Amino acid sequence: MNNKQIKTNYPALYTLITVFFFWGFIAAGNSIFIPFCKHYFSLDQFQSQLIDFAFYTAYYMGALWMFTIGNFTGNDIVGKWGYKKSIIYGLLFSALGAGAMIIAVEANLYTGMLVGLFIVALGFSLQQTAANPFAILLGDPKTGASRVNLGGGINSFGTTIGPIVVGLALFGTATSITDDQIKLLELNKVVILYICVGLLFVGAAALFYFSKKVPSGVSEEPVEKANKAIITLWTMTLLLGVMFTPVFQSYKSDEAVKIVSLNKELTQLKDVDLKNDTIDKDSTYHLIAAKESEIKVLQEPLEQSRMNWLIGALAVVLGGILFSYTSAKKKSEGWGAMQYPQLVLGMLAIFTYVGVEVAIGSNLGELLKLKDFGGLESSAIAPYISMYWGSLMIGRWAGAISVFNLSGIKKTIALIVVPLIAFGIILGVNIVTGKDMKPLYYYVLCVLIQIGAFFLSKDKPARTLIIFGLFGVFAMLIGLFTTGTVAIYAFLAGGLACSIMWPSIFSLSIIGLGKYTSQGSAFLVMMILGGGIIPPIQGKLSDIIGIHQSYIIAVLCFAYLTLFAILVKGILKKQNIDVDAIETEGSH
Repeated sequence: MNNKQIKTNYPALYTLITVFFFWGFIAAGNSIFIPFCKHYFSLDQFQSQLIDFAFYTAYYMGALWMFTIGNFTGNDIVGKWGYKKSIIYGLLFSALGAGAMIIAVEANLYTGMLVGLFIVALGFSLQQTAANPFAILLGDPKTGASRVNLGGGINSFGTTIGPIVVGLALFGTATSITDDQIKLLELNKVVILYICVGLLFVGAAALFYFSKKVPSGVSEEPVEKANKAIITLWTMTLLLGVMFTPVFQSYKSDEAVKIVSLNKELTQLKDVDLKNDTIDKDSTYHLIAAKESEIKVLQEPLEQSRMNWLIGALAVVLGGILFSYTSAKKKSEGWGAMQYPQLVLGMLAIFTYVGVEVAIGSNLGELLKLKDFGGLESSAIAPYISMYWGSLMIGRWAGAISVFNLSGIKKTIALIVVPLIAFGIILGVNIVTGKDMKPLYYYVLCVLIQIGAFFLSKDKPARTLIIFGLFGVFAMLIGLFTTGTVAIYAFLAGGLACSIMWPSIFSLSIIGLGKYTSQGSAFLVMMILGGGIIPPIQGKLSDIIGIHQSYIIAVLCFAYLTLFAILVKGILKKQNIDVDAIETEGSH
């Protein structure tokens, strides 16, 4: 390979990392959009979480379609188009989704907004499939990890900025808009936001298309067949549809319509009681109690039925993946990468990781409305959402230090200084936009704990995952058993725990797969589906037992991630693979 080929193509790289920013910006911005839509469209917590369902299910569907087409044609569709064209197509598809969002917002249609986000994320799925290998292609393969990590750092910066910009688009600079007043807001700023986003997608696509310095990135590598795995994945997909359909339909049932009507009557009764001193208050209180009792009688079995279907959806995913592995173990032909236990457990780990990462942030807005958690209105939560997603940036920036081959005192200083700089940037960008960050100054103590965890992990993926998994478990338990600032900090620290998990899970899952490595990577990307399944389950659990208690879901997720690291370490040892020699890779 000559010098020209191994020299990093910086103009192309800088063009490429713009798409990394988009992924983080939109995904984190959804955490502000969720509580807004809940009150604007009068939704319950589950319905508001359908924003995540639409967004992350699109990632899964996009990856599944691409893999299916590649399996039957024998060619990787992204490689055949070329990474450059694939990213252009993905950006244009996302621009189409932005257009659908604009139409839906103008029509005041929540379902239309979900469709728009689904289309945006389908474009992201195509972009993400092409972007990571493209970053490696743009220079010496030995330094490919550093380019991917640079993209990851830009992605994390997008997650920090996204909540702030979306908050400004929805609420302006106001911080005292009550949730009742949200229904009176006009959505013209959201239209402007998505016009800008759509134009940025088109602009980035044009930048790629007209740039002569961006190579085509065509790859003609053959695709390993996995017909049985594809049949199982499509069966899972159909069964997920079967499980979610009754939940969606239940919101149109006679019981649901009656509950909405009773809630309106209940609200009117409470308003009259507060405003009118001449009425018979005893009679009013009796009516209120009767309405509340009637709502409870109707709601409890309905909510339990919905929860049962959602648990069934989770069982479909877990059962489908485990069925694939047990079948592949008996006869590996047709199963491809699923014959490897580290990959199967890794698929569940990615599903769980993305699910808990998204669920914590997406349900945080509702948690902060509780009196014990500050009683904040939706217009005041942006700094906390920004800090949560920014926590992932803190960890990812610290995790990227290893690519610079620092050692001794230089590495020690970097591991301390870089996270603190990232924390300062999060505070700074919020303060510049007029946010009061004083309640979050002492969150630096959580960052210092994370720094300590980095020193303990010693850049070893299994060890890192165990330490950060336990960090997540303890943080969520502290959040569950306390209230106020301590609990808020604990739940925000979930972002610090998640920050370094993706590359560790990815590396442990694909090691030893040989010719099935690329296929295994595709299966792992499909499991971003967890971001579409776990948040709605937590949302429905919140509707039943309360938002604070619903964070038990996060405890269970972090517990599995810790268990995965322990199990896969033993599995790889049996395969004579040195776990400590594995280098982390991948970006999310």
